Amino acid sequence: MVPPITFTHSGSSMPPMNRRSTLAAAAAGLIAAPSVARAQTPLRWRMATSWPKTLPGPAFSAQRIADRIKLVTGGQIEVQVFSAGEIVPAFSVQEAVGNATIELGHTASFFGVGKEPGLAYFTSVPFGLTPTEHMSWILQGGGQELWDEVSQRFGYKSLMGGNTGVSMGGWFRREINSAEDVKGLKIRMVGLGAELFQRLGATALAVPPGDIYPALERGAIDAAEFTSPGSDIQLGLWKVAPFYYAPGFNKPNGASELVINRVLWDGLSANLKAAIQAACEAEVTIALAEIERLNTEALATMIGANGVKLRGFPADLLLSARRQATELAKDVGTRSASAKKIGDSYAAFQGRIAPWTRASQHAFLAAREI
Repeated sequence: MVPPITFTHSGSSMPPMNRRSTLAAAAAGLIAAPSVARAQTPLRWRMATSWPKTLPGPAFSAQRIADRIKLVTGGQIEVQVFSAGEIVPAFSVQEAVGNATIELGHTASFFGVGKEPGLAYFTSVPFGLTPTEHMSWILQGGGQELWDEVSQRFGYKSLMGGNTGVSMGGWFRREINSAEDVKGLKIRMVGLGAELFQRLGATALAVPPGDIYPALERGAIDAAEFTSPGSDIQLGLWKVAPFYYAPGFNKPNGASELVINRVLWDGLSANLKAAIQAACEAEVTIALAEIERLNTEALATMIGANGVKLRGFPADLLLSARRQATELAKDVGTRSASAKKIGDSYAAFQGRIAPWTRASQHAFLAAREI
């Protein structure tokens, strides 16, 4: 069981307090303390994550954010990172931060769709925004404001905390030659992509990242989608599911989420809030640059040394998935007022940016292949 949050000052622990009172008092003390005292008595926060500690991509992002927070706050805040399951289960990070069990978390927003369907949009939705489009919606299109509205209800502040880029379609134990081959398939998938595959006739299971390999190995699942080659290679999934499919229509973006207890966040000074935001925004850029390199190297290794069989999803499956995704988006909008509000904003932004994406990126990439 995770102990209540306590803050250690000069080697001694504060007496136990109500968790939220402790958070507020600690934040207030950080604001009021002189700079010399703050440097000597940093706040020590714990960050629970949804990832195995050595996983390229999101786990690397979590550690870099922790390191950068210490750097940009001048040592006023120190963060210790814990991997999934060490103190909080992989899919319980948001709840643990919201109820003040722990100060920080690094996870994915769509892990919380069970409590609020609209949270899916802050990670990715089928046939949705690309990484750069999504970043633009969050930072320039009103997405962050909507994220704040919904996350505040659950007791935390959300920020983008990295990005694993465009995802692949997943690892399969057998080939998929038509839409019929998906029916009856047991696949590891989360978010709205999981619902989409269920509409296509599959059974989607939310398996924590660290448990994907053993689930495939023992036949509990027939296929699994995680992220992209740079992260997937670490899990060794090709050893038990050699067919690697593209495109990742179920998850075209891989935004990670940093969650901070809301009482703690509200008590911070404007300077410290800005420092944490800057640390997160820097990580999005670094993570996207890193994952492009890792994906390039990993895909070459997979196909060459590891014998991975790269495949494209059949056209009839893509057409069926696209139709079902449209219906799914409509359905999600009926599940809560927040889901409709967020979904409408997301869809409107995608509609506005699509002509530019076609005229720029799509046109250039087509020309580059001539």
